[in-house]
Amino acid sequence: MTEFAPHRARKRFGQNFLHDHGVINRILRAVHAKPDQHLVEIGPGQGAITEGLLDSGARLDVIELDKDLHPLLMARFGLNPQFALHRGDALKFDFASLVNSDEKLRIVGNLPYNISTPLMFHLLQQSDCIEDMHFMLQKEVVQRLAAQAGDNHYGRLGIMVQYHCRVEYLFDVGPGAFNPPPKVDSSIVRLIPHAQPPHPADDPACLEQLVRAAFSQRRKTLRNTLKGLLDSDAISAEGIDPVLRPEQIDLAGFVRLANRLARQRN
Repeated sequence: MTEFAPHRARKRFGQNFLHDHGVINRILRAVHAKPDQHLVEIGPGQGAITEGLLDSGARLDVIELDKDLHPLLMARFGLNPQFALHRGDALKFDFASLVNSDEKLRIVGNLPYNISTPLMFHLLQQSDCIEDMHFMLQKEVVQRLAAQAGDNHYGRLGIMVQYHCRVEYLFDVGPGAFNPPPKVDSSIVRLIPHAQPPHPADDPACLEQLVRAAFSQRRKTLRNTLKGLLDSDAISAEGIDPVLRPEQIDLAGFVRLANRLARQRN
């Protein structure tokens, strides 16, 4: 068997390698992969979770940007017919290209903080072919994903992800579970795309624009942040007080405002 020198985690890739077997097993139990499923792991690193995912008998594609990890991953898993390595950037990857017939993908990943938000939005654009997603993220990001109106962490990220997915905050992971230990706590989250959004937007692009504008100055009132999109009368017509701040408005309220904006434009 080929021997490889220990791989040093690279800051430019945001690498922190998971090594705590208790945490690894807890993640694998949360994913609960089955032999007839098709999984995709983003950033497998040294294969801490990869091995357990393959042990389930599921088909597994992994996407790894760090070319120095490719020979290590191929040496460990390359002979398994259920394993396939894709060399490249997950932010540019066409996940739909992996789908056969009517199957759906299950996505798993320990995501670096610097790409977590754009990568989630990239995946949401392809959510028709995704069954669920299990991610390890910085704890603060998971708090933002799961936050409800009125919470300190409530904002654009949570609203837009909750529009597309059910968000389940699973558990926290301390820095000691990684090598090198990060300076922040991490958390595991499960995202399950809605078959139909609970509050459908007539034009999701209008919703995105309106939520972005609303939170551009989050301490100001809707009347001020939505100026140029909706006036006070239009906001009031949707049963929302225009002197409220954006963090006081729930997803359903933002969808009502976005639908009014879409009607005005048409």
